[in-house]
Amino acid sequence: MNKKIAEDLSLTGALWFKKSGQDFLGSSRIRLLEQVGELGSITKAGKAVGISYKTAWEQIEMLNNLSDQPLVVKTTGGRGGGGTQLTEAGKEVIQRYRLIQEEHERFLRSIGKHLEDGEGFYQFLRKVNMKVSARNIWSGEIAQMQKGAINTLVTLQLKGGDRLSSLITNESVEALDLSIGSEVLAMAKAPAVMIIKDLGSAKLSACNILRGTVHRIVEGNVDCEVTLQLPGGNTVSATLTKASDQALELREGDEAWAVVQESSVILGVI
Repeated sequence: MNKKIAEDLSLTGALWFKKSGQDFLGSSRIRLLEQVGELGSITKAGKAVGISYKTAWEQIEMLNNLSDQPLVVKTTGGRGGGGTQLTEAGKEVIQRYRLIQEEHERFLRSIGKHLEDGEGFYQFLRKVNMKVSARNIWSGEIAQMQKGAINTLVTLQLKGGDRLSSLITNESVEALDLSIGSEVLAMAKAPAVMIIKDLGSAKLSACNILRGTVHRIVEGNVDCEVTLQLPGGNTVSATLTKASDQALELREGDEAWAVVQESSVILGVI
């Protein structure tokens, strides 16, 4: 909290959630969620808070992947042709944040009020503040561990039943203190994810072959980003060259498969 003591000894400050010196969740993502609820459009919400369409979608997808339940969902049909809307979970996150903000303001006025909230919301704040370069980040629990002489294949249960596997060294398993039921974060860079439109009878060596629906395509000058929505509600994004995208002829709503080698999935704990 930044303090400023004026001549009349008034106290001002901004609300930040921190742990071990790291920021958690601030007002910017809360404002984005509120604008989605008000405007029913990611494009309009991003513009309203001063960020690009792509950045707005990235933030929303990260929040959805890390939350036990989606905070924002895409709708189709209707008089306006569809859009986006907040879920009850999304509304609860906003409500909890604003309640804490009110407590913070009371604290500044009384110099004695202590901020408290439920452990579940606190854990959510810890997750969303992680600063990593990987485009894909998911939260899950370890459902299975297969230990070998050098490496261990760790299988995660993500929300909605989606599963993801990671191959890490046995030393990493010990260092992270992993066990069945442990809550972990899984990360993968978008260039490490391959998209296949028609899997057919092809046999691939990768453990992670995730069937989904093309949720979003963002075109760039050289490459493009394709995001699939998995059955359980998670999303996975891949960076493709424009030539590859054109060859696949992907369209929103198409069925496709995301393929990522288990060795490309990084695990982390908080």
